[in-house]
Amino acid sequence: MHRPPNPEPPAARSRTRSLRARLVLWLALPLVVYVAADGWLDLAAARHNADQVHFHALDTAAQMISGQIEWDEGRLRVSVPPAALAVFAAPQGPDSAVRDQVTYQVSTEHGRLLAGRLDFGTRPAFDAAGLPDAGTYTDTVEGEPVHVAAVLRTMYDAGRTERVVTRVAQTMNGRDAMIRQLWWPATVRQLALVGLALAMILIGLTLELRPILRLAGNVSARAPTDLAPLDPDGLQHELQPIAGAFNQYLKRIADNAVTQKRFIADAAHQMRTPLAILDTQMQVAAQTNADAALHEVLRAARTSTRNLADLINDLLLLSQAEAAPATSEAVDLSQVARTVLEDLALLADGRGIDLGMEPADRPVWTLGNRTLIAAMLFNLVDNAVRYTHEGGRVTVHVSADYGWAMLTVTDNGPGIPPEAYARVFERFTRLAGTHTQGTGLGLAIVRQIVDRMGGQIALAPGPGGIGLAVSVWLQRSEPPAAA
Repeated sequence: MHRPPNPEPPAARSRTRSLRARLVLWLALPLVVYVAADGWLDLAAARHNADQVHFHALDTAAQMISGQIEWDEGRLRVSVPPAALAVFAAPQGPDSAVRDQVTYQVSTEHGRLLAGRLDFGTRPAFDAAGLPDAGTYTDTVEGEPVHVAAVLRTMYDAGRTERVVTRVAQTMNGRDAMIRQLWWPATVRQLALVGLALAMILIGLTLELRPILRLAGNVSARAPTDLAPLDPDGLQHELQPIAGAFNQYLKRIADNAVTQKRFIADAAHQMRTPLAILDTQMQVAAQTNADAALHEVLRAARTSTRNLADLINDLLLLSQAEAAPATSEAVDLSQVARTVLEDLALLADGRGIDLGMEPADRPVWTLGNRTLIAAMLFNLVDNAVRYTHEGGRVTVHVSADYGWAMLTVTDNGPGIPPEAYARVFERFTRLAGTHTQGTGLGLAIVRQIVDRMGGQIALAPGPGGIGLAVSVWLQRSEPPAAA
């Protein structure tokens, strides 16, 4: 499978885009990424600070309650001071409506509850190994998440020792309100800054792109025959290369117009020569009485007439290729190839040419002018059949790869020297030593049609370095809805 000489199609991917929108996108993207990253970091910092404040208050309360544990006649007792929970009685966070539920538990390692509620969270005060639950962590009380601070205290009395864990838990409403208070105002300011920056960027781009609009208006107001170059002196430095490139394009258009005029003159000359020969031959036919001679002259006249007809048809096809729209309908290349091979089967049989086709596994669709695509393939196969020696082989390959619909015509004929690959696409070009009749327009027509279809064409030696392989890449498309 061959790849196209240029993986980027010349016109297939050209789309109408807003330059202003693309510039805004490139400028806004880093701003948005920065604000998002900074907001995420600010949120993480706000959560950390709020958690630290929350856990510190819980730990302080747990320490105060733990400090009130004492032995009383051989039994542990605790009196919870009001100050230990007073800090939680006030509204939590910046919103006075935000209040939290606070609960606590004081229990011994033997499972005795000294104070507080019995069902305290999902974790026991001491695990099965006798290890205490100490420190700060997150738990669930009555199905609601809470922060917990646990303090371990070892009590000694007359040679006996007992460990006591004091745990204080609080719901997270106040903590969440504190996070919002720490994070949201800074985020709003950053979003406002991004919005202001984007507005200024839009205004600046609108003002700075006005020279391009003026340049477009200048070009649009010109007459069709006005090919004078643009004056780049009034443009910004960055826009001057655009004007220079456009001036080069205008020069190419002017050169192309000269080439078209020369082509018309050459075509007229090419048409006058067969007509003059035909006129002379017909005059000779009218003056002779010899049947054999008359037959020979008339045969030559018929040959010249056919050559003239071929030339006129090629000229008309070339003109049609230059003026036809680039795209119009979905075309199945395999079907077009079969039709062309059927049309040329008699010519191939007459020369003993093995004319065949290697279709793709499934239909290969392109978007274009069906008539021109058929004419392009007809010229390629016709050239291959005419220039391949008798008993040779011509094969049409249809395939799809790399987003392209691909046609390849291979033969085992004499081929074309690589140094002549570019020249054979010129009009009325025939290589030295060629004896086959032709107009010299076949590959020029093919090249013109391929360009109109937005495709590419390349020549290469045939299989095994014998003959010629002509590959055409056309824009691949989806099959029509009816298909």
